[in-house]
Amino acid sequence: FLAVVSTTWHSNDDDVYRAPPIDRSILPTAPRAAREPNIDRSRLPKSPPYTAFLGNLPYDVTEESIKDFFRGLNISAVRLPREPTNPERLKGFGYAEFEDIDSLFQALSLNEESLGNRRIRVDVADQAQDKGEGKRLPFA
Repeated sequence: FLAVVSTTWHSNDDDVYRAPPIDRSILPTAPRAAREPNIDRSRLPKSPPYTAFLGNLPYDVTEESIKDFFRGLNISAVRLPREPTNPERLKGFGYAEFEDIDSLFQALSLNEESLGNRRIRVDVADQAQDKGEGKRLPFA
């Protein structure tokens, strides 16, 4: 009888050793949490607009899906540029404007998160690029 108890206990012990793969399911959030403090606050704009550049967007993305992606943050506007030759087709990038600096900061922590089937890039929008959209000089 004692051997049976010991075997049962040993079997449960084996289950404990099998448990870690379940714990690994929490790991995908660890890199994001680890990255967040590394965002260089000096790169953030000192005054509005607080705009994030969004790259690698799915071509079927909508303003609503962007707002849903940033739910909980104070998002004030979304811009999704379209191809001039084909207004139905998005360019694959866009901008999200936030009402406050903290929302922009939190949005940056979502860099490399998945939206649709893509890992999107979230970065501080270059103010000059943001203002002069479409006015870049061609390469000589």
